[in-house]
Amino acid sequence: MLYILKRITKCVGYCMLFIISAVSLYLLSAFCLSRLTVREELLTSGEISIYIKTNGVHTDIVVPVKNEIKDWSSELAFSNTGLPDTSRVNWLALGWGDKGFYLETPTWNDLKFTTAFKAAFALGRTALHATYYSDVTASESCKEISINKAQYKRLVAYLRASFKEDSNGKVQYIATNANYGNNDAFYEAKGKYSMFKTCNSWANSALKSCGQRACLWTAFDTPIFLKYSR
Repeated sequence: MLYILKRITKCVGYCMLFIISAVSLYLLSAFCLSRLTVREELLTSGEISIYIKTNGVHTDIVVPVKNEIKDWSSELAFSNTGLPDTSRVNWLALGWGDKGFYLETPTWNDLKFTTAFKAAFALGRTALHATYYSDVTASESCKEISINKAQYKRLVAYLRASFKEDSNGKVQYIATNANYGNNDAFYEAKGKYSMFKTCNSWANSALKSCGQRACLWTAFDTPIFLKYSR
């Protein structure tokens, strides 16, 4: 009996050591890779403003609702939100993430182990969160970036390719009462969320897609914003 207990204790110890080592390696890799910078392209003209916006954990990409290149309201209908007046809506913030987190976790107190486990190991589905704003003001948590038309076209292509389409090529609206306010809506998304591809990894890749300064890789929002702190 004592021998069995020793074996169990030894196995538990090895498991704990493995978990601690894996977490340490993950955090070390996240720190090192996020400090490596992908440089921005040389800009010939900054005709269009976009923003990166964080709530302290999650990064959104903010783009004009409508310009000569893309009218997002033609696909992401205002009617999917509860906005009473859309005449002064000028900006659209898009964020990608785990569907369970978005729809089942309104606050951190609501976080379930099963939701976190599925998200960490790519076992769940993903969604895009669309939020409309009348105005966006640059701040420490909201950085303005100027890009040209060619770069914006590439960004639009990246964002649009993140939406899951139905058989008719239309984006798929998610009818839910889990909205964060009267100015947002959710849509089905492509891809799998995991500890290696997070909401911030997605936003970081969006910046890469249009030739902007970005991390080589990051799982977190802070390293992205450090690139734009100067």
